[in-house]
Amino acid sequence: MLPFEFASAGRIVFGRGVAEQLGGLVAPWGRRVLLVHGASAARAAPHVERLRAAGCEVGTRAVAGEPTVEQVRAGVAQARAEACEVVVSVGGGSALDAGKAIAMLLGNGGDALDYLEVVGRGHPIERPSAPFIAVPTTAGPGAEVTRNAVLRSVSHGVKASLRSPHMLPRVALVDPLLTVDLPPAVTAATGLDALAQLIEPFLSHRANPLTDALCREGIPRSARSLVRACENGGDLDAREDLALASLFGGMALANAGLGAVHGFAAVLGGRYDAPHGALCAALLPGVLTANRRALAARAPQSPALARFADLGGLLCGDPSPDAAARWAAGLCARLDVARLSAYGVTREHLPDLITASRAASSMKGNPITLTDDELLEILDGAL
Repeated sequence: MLPFEFASAGRIVFGRGVAEQLGGLVAPWGRRVLLVHGASAARAAPHVERLRAAGCEVGTRAVAGEPTVEQVRAGVAQARAEACEVVVSVGGGSALDAGKAIAMLLGNGGDALDYLEVVGRGHPIERPSAPFIAVPTTAGPGAEVTRNAVLRSVSHGVKASLRSPHMLPRVALVDPLLTVDLPPAVTAATGLDALAQLIEPFLSHRANPLTDALCREGIPRSARSLVRACENGGDLDAREDLALASLFGGMALANAGLGAVHGFAAVLGGRYDAPHGALCAALLPGVLTANRRALAARAPQSPALARFADLGGLLCGDPSPDAAARWAAGLCARLDVARLSAYGVTREHLPDLITASRAASSMKGNPITLTDDELLEILDGAL
């Protein structure tokens, strides 16, 4: 067994109704709070009231869509102007990543591009972030327990990460009831992202016994509950399954990495107006097929190859080698997942996408290095 480490949020509070505890969990870290939320101020209002009832002064900031470097700069400026001691994010992955980035810059100074991977200067993050509390309202990104924040650089046309153990939230407050009113399309997109974030760490060459345990528990929960939650948003057992699967996926990816699905999605998301989870879903069947074939041809002794049988069993009870890819393709069809061409991707774009994706940090976790021809086949199959 190779040495490994495991790091996650300082404290995880999970369960139906635990959002009521927000004020009491935040107040010990400071009284002046910047609350970062999604596009809807109305959805954030109850959380603002919980904080104020606990004696906190609260400023709010909306992040509509995936966070950009510019939005984070504006959030840092607001937090400094209001002398905020704590950052709280309530929302989907975009709000959580924006808040995580703001908290990091409050603790470290400088600009986001000083620390951003790939397109920034990539300086190490050496000091702890300002206290950051994450309250997810979707069941997908798992950002409440990850050590990175994904930002879009408009000038570079790409998404890249800020990354450090110092960015792990002090508290992750996960209440499945906050996801009940999500529409089916958002439930599907975020849920498919969570599923990919369980599958890729399970197959990663950096997998370890702790991440394996999380993935083995999370994958069946996602598989049995995603369609149910899309068809009946009020199915609380399904919502709880998906919230737990998302939490486990975030913990797994933060410690075992991801793979080609997210390597491609990072580049595509920076260039096209497409939901991250939908991109991951469109790519997942092809990546599973390509990885299994490449492992069988070039690395038959890899532990990851044997895991494809385990994966099929976890997803659908079928341990045959191609079962996982077939099941993923069927799920995408059932949930009406759009092809990449729906977002404007054409065959002429594919060579450049392959070149750019090779630099994505998520590619480093893929169980085997894929050739350009294999990457082209994945993208072409997802058009």
